[in-house]
Amino acid sequence: MLNTNFQISLSLAIAIWLGTVNSLAAQTPTKSTVAEGSADEKSQQIMAKATEMLGGSAYLNVKTVVGKGFFTTFREGTTGIPARFLDYIAYPDRERTEFISEGIKTIQTNGGDAGWLYDGAVRKITDQQPAQIEEFKRAFKTSVENLLRGWWRQEGGKVVYVARREAGLAKRNEAIRLTYPDGFWIEYEFGVRDSLPAKIIYKRMRKNLDTGDVEETNEEDHLLKFIAVDGVTAPWVIDHFVNGHQTSRVNYESIQYNQNLPDSLFAKPDDVKKIK
Repeated sequence: MLNTNFQISLSLAIAIWLGTVNSLAAQTPTKSTVAEGSADEKSQQIMAKATEMLGGSAYLNVKTVVGKGFFTTFREGTTGIPARFLDYIAYPDRERTEFISEGIKTIQTNGGDAGWLYDGAVRKITDQQPAQIEEFKRAFKTSVENLLRGWWRQEGGKVVYVARREAGLAKRNEAIRLTYPDGFWIEYEFGVRDSLPAKIIYKRMRKNLDTGDVEETNEEDHLLKFIAVDGVTAPWVIDHFVNGHQTSRVNYESIQYNQNLPDSLFAKPDDVKKIK
């Protein structure tokens, strides 16, 4: 999921996401009496300032996003070959991401409770498995879009203020936490000076590629290089960390808002020959 302008995600493959073990240990907020589907006053102020800095009404009126750029993976300090991507998003829950790497095209498309994949290496279209669809939904839940647009309220989430944190030389962030009724939580950090989103942090279960074991990991996204287009401000670089180690980078070359995206763009083709 390619989350920019805090899109729902850059799809399953990118799943740019969040966390460091050390920073989480001392950051558990105190118990709150905030009701489900609501936010405390301090959090509301932080979210309101962030929304204004991202473009206010122009930001909230974005219905579609088309982004182009490169997605690069990192493993044990080694940089992978960048893959070019073209990402289409139609709010609130549809996304199609096309990747081209070494001349091979793949497509990942989601809409609500369904999704499909195209593998250009074998020219085959398949339905996404339930676990892949859940991954898309998870990325949606952790997005800044979900937080600032208030979609979390429909699922009974609640937002509370956590703390002010050190964030580098002479820099601090305000942290708030969104918690869902099932206990899943996401922390969002916003710059004290500029009120822009800076980090997204949460925990998830992930398969260890070395051992094959499923284990809990701390995930973190760093949102960088904010650029304004048509009155809407978004990060054009997003670095993802797992247990403190960088695993990927999303780097945008262009972002367009409110383009007309036909339903056919997200529909599953009945023939691979229709894939362009």
